[in-house]
Amino acid sequence: MSDGSRTSRMRRTSVWLEERSFSRRRAAGSGQAEGLDREKITAAAVRLLDTEGLAKFSMRRLAAHLGVTAMSVYWYVDRKDDLLELALDAVEGELEVPDADAEDTDWREQLRQAAYALRGLLRRHPWASGTLGSFLNVGPSAMSFQLGVRRVLLRSGLPEQQADGALAALFSFVYGHAAVEASWQRRCSEAGVSSQDCVDALRTTLGARPEYAECGEGADGEVVRPVEQRDFGVALDCVIAGIEAMARYGRGTVPQDRAAPVIPPQAAAPEDR
Repeated sequence: MSDGSRTSRMRRTSVWLEERSFSRRRAAGSGQAEGLDREKITAAAVRLLDTEGLAKFSMRRLAAHLGVTAMSVYWYVDRKDDLLELALDAVEGELEVPDADAEDTDWREQLRQAAYALRGLLRRHPWASGTLGSFLNVGPSAMSFQLGVRRVLLRSGLPEQQADGALAALFSFVYGHAAVEASWQRRCSEAGVSSQDCVDALRTTLGARPEYAECGEGADGEVVRPVEQRDFGVALDCVIAGIEAMARYGRGTVPQDRAAPVIPPQAAAPEDR
């Protein structure tokens, strides 16, 4: 129970700031399901979220999925938000923490790989995009990944006091891009059409308008296309180039007589796993 104090209220902003242990002693006659624990509940929540999405998720549906009563679930988590935070950090455990001590690896390439990995995670679990803006995202898996990427970023030479802002720019870009992709897919799904059907409809409608004529047709023959991996890579290079410019020249404008940051030739973008 909350004691109403400021500290208690602050703790309730996140399950990770809650001091109370998740382990509860079983009470005789409580009807507690055998073999159930917080990890199993969290894993089941992830499966249900992956299958049905965030909008349909409820503790009652989760309990039915587990074959137990809703009270059995509440034995381990106080509220749905707590479980969503646990599920978010569980999937973030899929992310490989970059090796900041790999001095022979280009820090820019490591940032690029981390961004693609995070994007791949959010594509595999579209519901996660909807939770990132609602929770503090300070679970152990999230913090391990974030701190690892931060250490890589510092190898750019960026001053310590600017590292958190640069990290926020990188992550916010990936989160925002993934949210747009998830919204596009959800919109198409709700309309009962494929993503390609939507693209074709947009091409037919907008391609005939004179104000869009200057866009021209790409190599694939599409005037209007959804957000693609190619666009993500270009945008990501812009973010990384900005970090490099900050590290090289500070917060001021890049002098005209100095060469602009150069992004090294890129290998093929990694597949979303």
